[in-house]
Amino acid sequence: MTEPVLKEVTQLIEPVLAEMGIELVDMEFLSGQGRRVLRIYADRPTGIKLDDCAMVSREIGNLLDAKDLLQCHYVLEVSSPGLNRPLKREKDFLQVIGRKIKIKTAVPVEGCRNFSGVLQSFEDGMLQLKLDDTVVQISEEDVKKANLVFDFED
Repeated sequence: MTEPVLKEVTQLIEPVLAEMGIELVDMEFLSGQGRRVLRIYADRPTGIKLDDCAMVSREIGNLLDAKDLLQCHYVLEVSSPGLNRPLKREKDFLQVIGRKIKIKTAVPVEGCRNFSGVLQSFEDGMLQLKLDDTVVQISEEDVKKANLVFDFED
């Protein structure tokens, strides 16, 4: 599935989810073993429950079928983002300042592409990540993938 189609799907479903008090956290379209899966990660401030996922699946599934944006057979999965939730947007990073995150960059930053540390700040598109004994600056544009690292000891 192409990026423009995913953008169209996002634009179609975000208002519906917002009306339900649910946030679209992430979405991916996977293909393998002869099947395609559109996986939607959704959440709400109080946490998302199984009944919420079922409700979102019904609403979004009917909407996607009516608009026929995907134009192929697929399985729709709606899930919680989990403990190690993906960080995609500015607001995601702002919500986890002071917490441990993992970042994979698209290009090497200071000779590395994988980082794990405490997010100290996020300003003007720059992440300031405190590693064990150093601080590294990473541009949001260079982030390929970022996730919250859940610490069971907290």
